[in-house]
Order: sequence, then structure tokens, then C-alpha cells
Amino acid sequence: MNALTIVIPTYNEAENLPNLVSALFRLPIDGLHLLIVDDNSPDGSGDLAEQLAAVHAGRMHVLHRAGKQGLGSAYIQGFRLALEMGAQAVGQMDADFSHPLEKIPELYAALDAYHVALGSRYVPGGQLDENWPRWRKTLSAFGNFYARSILRLPIRDVTGGFRIWRREVLKNMPLKRVRSNGYAFQVEMIYLAYKLGFTFKEIPFYFADRQWGQSKMSFDIQREAAIRVWQIKWEYRNLRPV
Repeated sequence: MNALTIVIPTYNEAENLPNLVSALFRLPIDGLHLLIVDDNSPDGSGDLAEQLAAVHAGRMHVLHRAGKQGLGSAYIQGFRLALEMGAQAVGQMDADFSHPLEKIPELYAALDAYHVALGSRYVPGGQLDENWPRWRKTLSAFGNFYARSILRLPIRDVTGGFRIWRREVLKNMPLKRVRSNGYAFQVEMIYLAYKLGFTFKEIPFYFADRQWGQSKMSFDIQREAAIRVWQIKWEYRNLRPV
């Protein structure tokens, strides 16, 4: 049974993939599947993912894309494929160990009572990397406050990417309309789910900075997020609960 499929976009994550895959398959979750969405990584992440998928035949798949097309489109394609393969729940997370794998069973269990489970850095018990400089923590907190204030979301962490969705949520979301392709994608998805009337559970976690590889954050991504929040509010103004 394909109970939970975790979708993981990769671009130059060859340093992380072997340990990540091994650790995920050690989790106490029956029916766990992995779907790697690779954007033709120059470091060979896609080929490495295929080798790992051969070891975990039937439980791990790789979606290869022609080039670096962005986080949002990677997740949308990954979500659709996961649903086609029969996933009853679909998770999302980074490949760089910023998201604690040991929290996944807790997030998954929350779906018994809620439609979406979110790893949260901004509820009691949640925390950003203690080694981050003050300016980086301030920027992260402000970006999150900015988005949830404009969209009037009753969720503390709207920009995080550590989430698990029930199948029915993604099936009812107008994924064709989602066009954010940076970290604004996280905001757009959670706003859609909120507007459709789905319920949320935020679970605190410690967000650690990546240990290997390079961050994908850039000024263009931040600028897109600042502008896109207002567009999201307008585009979904008429959306009603399912």
C-alpha cells in the first residue's frame, strides 16, 4: 500500500541523497514511498537517485526534468505523480537535512485528525538555527509575518516547506492555477488549502541550516515572494470552501 509518498526536489544534492534516503527508509512508517524530482543536476543527483531507486525497487521513484525549472513546478509535478501512483498522503521536505526526519511520523499521525500537518518554526517549541546571524533570523520572521498578515492566515508558519497533505486536499486544490515558483509557492499552497476550508496542525521543529551543499535562496526568490503575496490574495479572492 502506498500510504505516504514524500516528494523531494533536488538540484545538486548528491552529497545528501544517500544518507537521506537511507534515513527515511528507516522510519517506522509502513507503506512509505519516496519520489525524487531532479532538475538535471550537474552534480549527478539524478543518476544517483536512479541507483538508489534500484536498491529500493517499488518504493522509490525518480522524476527527471530537463533543467532547473523551479521549486514550485517541481512540487506540482511531484504531487500529481504521487497521486497517480496512489498515495494516500503526500509529504514535502528539503533534501539538505534542514527538516528533522524524526518529526515525520508525528506529522503523519496528525493527519488522523487534520487535513494538513505542518512543521512549524514559529509555534512554541519551534526554532530557527541558533547559529544564524540576527539579520537572517529577522528576515525570515518578517517574511513569514508579512505573508500571513496580508493573507490573514491563522497559521504561524506559512513559508515553511516541511508538510504532509492528505490526498483529498491536493485532489481538491486547483493545482493548474498555482504559478509561484520560488518560496512563495509555500505561501500559495497553504493559502489555497485555507480558502478551501481544510484544517491544519502545526508541529514545532528545529530548523537546522544545511550542512552540505549550497543554499538555493537568492534575492530574486525573495523579491518574487514579496510581490507574489499580493497577487495570490487577488487571484483567489473568489475561492470558497469545498
